[in-house]
Amino acid sequence: MSLALHPTPSPAPSPAPASARAGGAQLRGSRALGVAALDLGLLLAAFGGAHLLRFPWDAATGIAGEGWLEVVVAPAIIVLWMLLLSTFRTRDPRIAGVGGDEYRRLLTASLLTGALVAVVAYALQVDIARGYVAIALPLGVLLLALGRKSTRAALARRRASGEQLMDVLLVGDAEDARYVGRRIAASPGAGYRVRAVVTDCLPVGTEIELGDAVVPVLGGVGGVLALAEATGVPAVVIAGAVPGGHERLRRLGWQLEDRGVELVVSSPLADIAAGRVHERPVDGLPLMHVETPEYRRRFGKRFVDVAGAGVGLVLLAPVMAAVALLIRLDDGGPVLFRQTRVGRGGVDFSILKFRTMCVDAEGRMAALQSQNEGAGPLFKMQDDPRVTRAGAFLRRTSLDELPQLWNVLVGSMSLVGPRPALRREVALYEDFADRRLLVTPGITGLWQISGRSDLDWADGVRLDLHYVENWSFVHDVVILARTIPSVLRSRGAY
Repeated sequence: MSLALHPTPSPAPSPAPASARAGGAQLRGSRALGVAALDLGLLLAAFGGAHLLRFPWDAATGIAGEGWLEVVVAPAIIVLWMLLLSTFRTRDPRIAGVGGDEYRRLLTASLLTGALVAVVAYALQVDIARGYVAIALPLGVLLLALGRKSTRAALARRRASGEQLMDVLLVGDAEDARYVGRRIAASPGAGYRVRAVVTDCLPVGTEIELGDAVVPVLGGVGGVLALAEATGVPAVVIAGAVPGGHERLRRLGWQLEDRGVELVVSSPLADIAAGRVHERPVDGLPLMHVETPEYRRRFGKRFVDVAGAGVGLVLLAPVMAAVALLIRLDDGGPVLFRQTRVGRGGVDFSILKFRTMCVDAEGRMAALQSQNEGAGPLFKMQDDPRVTRAGAFLRRTSLDELPQLWNVLVGSMSLVGPRPALRREVALYEDFADRRLLVTPGITGLWQISGRSDLDWADGVRLDLHYVENWSFVHDVVILARTIPSVLRSRGAY
């Protein structure tokens, strides 16, 4: 992103009546009704399926012969469940489509439903078949989660195409606005779209590039209320500090509330997972306590690495043998390629891969430097002439990385971690990029599931640092699960 070096005349923001905000609220309300209808249908399917499994249809006696009590009780449980889903605001537009809060609220409402059903059944001595409840409740949770996943995926597709986005004014210092605006533009799934910037640091009419969009500076922070009214935006995003400090921000929130405009405040804590942040209120002031990351070797992670690599080497042995034969038949050269990479603590290790390039690939690299498409210290070519016919297939399917399971087994790599770097890359590290070396590099990671070679250098470093700072066992499981579809799509695999 860049800032224009000279201001350009900017037309006054087109007036937008309050009905524009009402239209957006109506759209969000209709989506919530649609999700509620889907929830109801899925719960009916769950309880219907549970009844058929627990009380198979008998042509002689019919449904009334057995399970009649469950037929009467099921609608009451469904109504209770639907009420709790609404009470916990699981369909709130503010959490739709992004983050895990929607799933956490859904699970909380579902567990509370099960607990209330058990308490009421015991208190009233209602003899509901335990097998029926044991099927209906878990099946209901599963179907609800799958339903939300499908609606989130559909919403993400619409937002990526520019639909159902909330226009916002971005307020604050120019650099803060640039940083926050770029992140908003890179994540349309969050549901925001920057319409304009309000800052005291640049003249009115200056254009700011935010990703693929170019937005104007409409005025100074003192005029944010009038600008919010004129543009009709439903929300104002505060990027960093504003003149007047906390008291000014509090008053601004009240004034925006009177005009039906929401206030969104960007946290200064960038790339820090919510699990590391704990709020500690001090006389009404929410202080955010950030836990220090744990970089020491984690026994549980190492156990999973050894178990996963061991099982993988055994189960994939036939595949690896077939790949080795394919490489030998292709050009008769060696099967494996060894290369020195930098591991945990800056210690060198030898990484293993199936060879995908010609034998003299390293010697030919200097002649191809002018065609380098990689960012930063990375050397990448989408149509690298050194890649063999078999190698192109292995890279596209990521089969070339299977020997790295041996690196995981001996401890020089992990199943999940930062990308293992070359020594020449490490020599060019700057601005704390060497923090990637605090943990063991991995076969897969955030870089793998986010685009691989399609990522620029800065984004790759940012993703690796985010992993290092915010590691969790659940995070590893999610990355491993997302690696499979990423490999199947072959995005950035060249």
